Amino acid sequence: MIQRIDLRGQTLSRRELLAVVPRAEVGVDEALASVEPIVTDVRRRGAAALRDIAERFDGVRPGSLRVPAAALADALTGLDARVRAALEEAIRRVRMVHAAQVPPEHATTLADGAVVRQRYVPVERVGLYAPGGLAVYPSSVIMNVVAAQEAGVSGLAVASPPQKEHGGLPHPTILAACALLGVGEVYAVGGAQAVAMFAYGAEGSEPQDGAVLCEPVDVITGPGNVYVAAAKRLVRGVVGIDAEAGPTEIAVLADATADPGHVALDLISQAEHDPMAASVLVTPSVELASAVEARLVDLADATKHSARVLQALGGPQSAIVLVEDLEQGLAVVDAYGAEHLEIQTADAAALADRVRNAGAIFVGPWSPVSLGDYMAGSNHVLPTGGTARYASALGVLSFLKPVQVIEYSRDALGELADRIVALAGDEDLPAHGEAVRGRFH
Repeated sequence: MIQRIDLRGQTLSRRELLAVVPRAEVGVDEALASVEPIVTDVRRRGAAALRDIAERFDGVRPGSLRVPAAALADALTGLDARVRAALEEAIRRVRMVHAAQVPPEHATTLADGAVVRQRYVPVERVGLYAPGGLAVYPSSVIMNVVAAQEAGVSGLAVASPPQKEHGGLPHPTILAACALLGVGEVYAVGGAQAVAMFAYGAEGSEPQDGAVLCEPVDVITGPGNVYVAAAKRLVRGVVGIDAEAGPTEIAVLADATADPGHVALDLISQAEHDPMAASVLVTPSVELASAVEARLVDLADATKHSARVLQALGGPQSAIVLVEDLEQGLAVVDAYGAEHLEIQTADAAALADRVRNAGAIFVGPWSPVSLGDYMAGSNHVLPTGGTARYASALGVLSFLKPVQVIEYSRDALGELADRIVALAGDEDLPAHGEAVRGRFH
């Protein structure tokens, strides 16, 4: 069902570790060829292209690409009371965590009359993507929207794929989550085409669109499959992006003290997202590995999305990695850079503090990834595909720009004038020096 990779007795360099950790065979590079024509088409033809692409990929041609306000209100009215209560609690917790992330403005006084301040300015407009292919993710709406709202962003637009069974609108629970959060600009647009729409804007093609269906945004965030990640790569530089988030992944670093049933359940919980989802166990315990394998067989056959789970667990992106000890295990998970990293060991908290590369770290047997997906208060929009080595979770800072404000008096500038002139001369930029010296003559 799931491959084994045995690294015991091997001393591997960082380069070798990066090469040996399991990865999906289809990555962002391979997806670019499929995505580029979509992005180009949306850029050129706007709403007309969006409708054609929806008909091709989603099996429905939306009449209203922008979701009517009445549909948002109806979705909230029809929301199951238990689901509404869960969404409201998730919003409350995520808002508390993200409100605490807002950095204070600060000023540094270097000398009398010499002050450098740093203030944080929210971007003006963001496009937030909520997937809706094999599963529906109102939780992703919460993660994106709350972070942007707490950053102070004034223009929020959400896109989620049109659903044939819902008349070409996104899933009602997605719409209800938007209504709960006060977001009125919602589009029935999915995948790479949503990224293109946000990046370049889209002209209308039907009377209900108006002349302009969607204005361009400054930043695009939100999880998605490898094609969404490829589209983000194509538009990066035109707009800011959070990360090239592709199919979900979990790594579990566990020793013999871990409960094999817990580990197997958590591996399956991520595998049910997508046939390309990655589930990786890293352990020095052969006994645990064997016990987890046995539990995977039983649990995967019994779960609702068994076919999807089995495909994900059997893919090249999933594995049980046997290591010599937890030290080597730490090196492996740091090379892997998991979106979600669970640590289920005797000294989980201490090991967690030593991890360098992970989107989010879940410590101990009572902090499963499912908690972070919904109710922990942390953000579940996380870097995938090894990008956690340089990228981080979505948060308030994803929507804030640090702006430096420099204010010097005449005397403060005068004290530095000769030194500025010296450096300008050394760089053969004499006009820089004259711009300072000329103020004193």
